[in-house]
Amino acid sequence: MKPCRECAHQVSEQAFSCPQCGAPYPARRQWTGWGVEYKSRAQLFGLPLLHIAFKYRPNRMPVVARGVIAIGQFACGIVCISQFGVGVFSLSQFTVAVYAVAQFAVAYKLLAQMGLYLGEGRGQLVRDLGTLLGLQ
Repeated sequence: MKPCRECAHQVSEQAFSCPQCGAPYPARRQWTGWGVEYKSRAQLFGLPLLHIAFKYRPNRMPVVARGVIAIGQFACGIVCISQFGVGVFSLSQFTVAVYAVAQFAVAYKLLAQMGLYLGEGRGQLVRDLGTLLGLQ
């Protein structure tokens, strides 16, 4: 038994919530949310070399993976593998990138099911953004 970090009520170390105050995982010294997050200590350009985030904070806000290599549900990085991403090279479901492989994408060059491109694009329903805007 340990004291709850919020109300000091004695709780089991395996408790999912405090029966007194409802705090999640009350026996832990700190709790930063649901899910998994990893950040490498190595950095490049001020960003972690690798950031993996499949996590939600206690306020239910998703954690965005930000790094040279960013992997997560939401990600932003040079190399981005995500469901929703922004990156230079991106493998995503929905993305804005320079080079993209995605289901839905806006990119300079892309391979997508549906997408808008500036340079070159391949896919099922892919259109040149310049032509759509009447610039070419």
